[in-house]
This record gives sequence, C-alpha cells and structure tokens, in this order.
Amino acid sequence: MRVEKVLAKKRDGRALSRDEIESLISGFVSGAIPDYQMAAFLMAAYIKGMDAQETYVFTKAMVESGEVVDLSPIEGIKVDKHSTGGVGDKVTLVLAPMMAAVGLKVAKMSGRGLGHTGGTLDKLESIPGFNVNLTREQFIKQVSDIGIAIMGQTEEIDPADKKIYALRDLTATVSSVPLIASSIVSKKVAGGADVIVFDVKAGSGAFMKSLDEAKVLAQELVSLAKNFGKQAVAVISNMNQPLGFSIGNSLEVEEAIDTMRGFGGADLLELCYNLGAQLMVKAGIVPTTQEAMGKLSEVLEGGRVLAKFTEMVVAQGGNPEAIEDPRGVLPHARFIEEIEVATAGYIRSINAEELGVAARYLGAGRTKLGDQIDYGAGIIIPKKAGDYVRPGDTLAQMHSNDPHMLAATSGLVNDAFEITAAPHEIPPLIYEIIE
Repeated sequence: MRVEKVLAKKRDGRALSRDEIESLISGFVSGAIPDYQMAAFLMAAYIKGMDAQETYVFTKAMVESGEVVDLSPIEGIKVDKHSTGGVGDKVTLVLAPMMAAVGLKVAKMSGRGLGHTGGTLDKLESIPGFNVNLTREQFIKQVSDIGIAIMGQTEEIDPADKKIYALRDLTATVSSVPLIASSIVSKKVAGGADVIVFDVKAGSGAFMKSLDEAKVLAQELVSLAKNFGKQAVAVISNMNQPLGFSIGNSLEVEEAIDTMRGFGGADLLELCYNLGAQLMVKAGIVPTTQEAMGKLSEVLEGGRVLAKFTEMVVAQGGNPEAIEDPRGVLPHARFIEEIEVATAGYIRSINAEELGVAARYLGAGRTKLGDQIDYGAGIIIPKKAGDYVRPGDTLAQMHSNDPHMLAATSGLVNDAFEITAAPHEIPPLIYEIIE
C-alpha cells in the first residue's frame, strides 16, 4: 500500500476501503508507518470526517491490534461503564459495587487522571494497599468470586489506541467525534463486556462543552458499540459544576463511602441511579428503569453496596479500615485553606474546569502521564449552583501539602463561582438518554 495515496484520498474527502484502514493501523502499530504520516491522516480525518463504515473498520482494526479480554469464564451478564471525563466524577466508585450488589458482573478496566479530570485508578490507589495491577487470571477469578474487580488497562489491550491518542494530543486532532468514538469503543470492546453505558458529559468541566456536541458523540458511541454486538445506551449528564462535593483522590473516595452509607450528595446518587438503571434494563434483569431504581435504593439502604465495595477493597489488598474510618486512614493534606463568601446572593454557576485545574495545581492531578500526584490534595465545595450564600459562608475548602500553592490557587478557585443577587433556573443533571 502506498501510504501517500491513502492520505491524498482522505485529504480529498473520499472514503477509505477496509484494506486501506487496516493497513494503516497495523503499519502504524508495527512501526512501518511513521508518526508524521499517521499525523497527516489524523488531520485529514479531523477535517474531512469519516463515515459510519470507516469509523467501524477503524475501531475494529484498533481492537484487533491487541488482545481482547475473554470474559466467557465468568458466569452471568458482564457490564461496563465509560465516562467521557469530568470534575469530581467518582461515579465508578459507587456504581460498580452497586451493579455487583444487584447480581451483575463488573469486570472494569479504568484509567488515570490527566489534565483537569480525575481517574478512577488514582482514586482507588489512595486507599492504602489497593492494587490495580492484577493479572488476567486474578481479574477473572475475582469477578467470578465476588462479582467485581477494577484494574488498570494492560499494554496488550488496544495498543493502537495508545499510540494514536498520544499523537492526537500533540497534533490538535483530539476533538473529532469519529476519532473520540473509535478510541472509547475500541477499549470497551476489547474489555469484553456484554452491556455498556456511556456517561457523556456536557458543560464547563466536560470535553464536550455544549449539549449539541455531547448528543452527537452519544449517538455515535451507542451506534458504534451496537455494531460490535453490544447492548449500549448513553446518558448525557450535566458537567457545568463538579459532581458531588469533592475534587481530589482521597477526598472523593471519602465522599463515595459516605454516599454508599446513604449520606452523599444528591447529584452523585441521582447519576448513579440513572446509569445503573439503564444497565439493569439493557441487561434484562428488570423490565423498567423505575423498577431498577427501586432495587438500587433497596441495596444501597440495606448496606449491600458498601459491603460489596469493601469486598473489592479487601480482595485487591486494600486496608478495610479506610472504609470504617476514612478520615483516620486515607491520606489527607497538612494544609487547609477556606475561601469565604464576600457578597450575599445565589450561586448561579460553578466553573468545573477551573476548579479541576485548581485541584491539579494543589497536587491532585497531572499535567502529563507519569507525573506524581498528592492523594490528599483537592477541593471541597459545600455549596452548589442554586444555593443561597451569605458573607462568611465557606465557598470552597482547598487541601494541599504545598502551602505556597494554596495562596497561588485561591484566586482561581474564587473566580470559578458566579454569585448573583437573584436566583436563576439551574439545568437538570440528566439531559437525555440515547438508545
């Protein structure tokens, strides 16, 4: 195959054949096709787009570039969830044990935080002793035994996506719907689950800033996953403010534990119920989302969700005392600074991206993969959009082991809040369900 001819074809807006796409992916993974030629293809695809067939073939070639996890030894229906990324997004910590508690099997491979968004692996690793580096055999056995395991994605899974994503990040080709969808779905298909729910975020703290953009991506994700024979559904959720009350690794684990005890934020619980209900209906264990939500409420209030989370923590080497006494066992920052309300009024908006960036400055996140993070760093926001605040109320609480960063970051945190004299209508948490 003459690579330059394939590049010219896509540059001119013509659809590529199956052979051309497969040769492009396999050649890039093997090293036969250099970065500069793949970069040229990515820019051409970004500008000219890819049709549904091209996107499917591109995704399939990425899946086949590595191993596909065989979950067939696990009895029962295997479910998975993917979030497009947000701030304070600790959903997996609650949703995964919730699904295991109702009898579904959760064999989940998660990622690390990057930029202003957090990662599930980092949150779990803030629990002393928790091991995310399971072998394939340990992973399968644990899910078979207790119904749940969360581990890091191995190098053998979807190597094409790793190489292509790194290149997209450097060539301004990240925000292409076909490229985003193929990246997400290839990992989910390689992960082996039967049923997938996509939590597609829209708003200031999300990758997709507008609802229209999020809807296009959600439709592409569901359609593409179905082409691979998966049961799939997308929930478009509001990320115009952080989810819950905490941003940062151990702070979010603590909030997740509170939520599993029945004391968490209403928005976090609402999203978990909606995502969980969609998975249960698609898995065929209940006929309606209303019935599913009743079952989810029952297992949460009965303590079965927290019990399942504890089982997972113990099975993966974590200290169970972190669940009994999170404030005493989880890492916490030495320095805490509060930002107080200056003027009375209603919180109109909270810029989630700015708070995510601020949490990263405080030590909770990474600028690039490989950066060290401070598990105890982060931000707590006791007030949410729509709340009335008075002078002296705590607007935000910053946690860091670097006192200099507290002073440097306080302005950014304060500016993330817009307070007005009159109340405003707050958009819903769940915008739309795409099936």
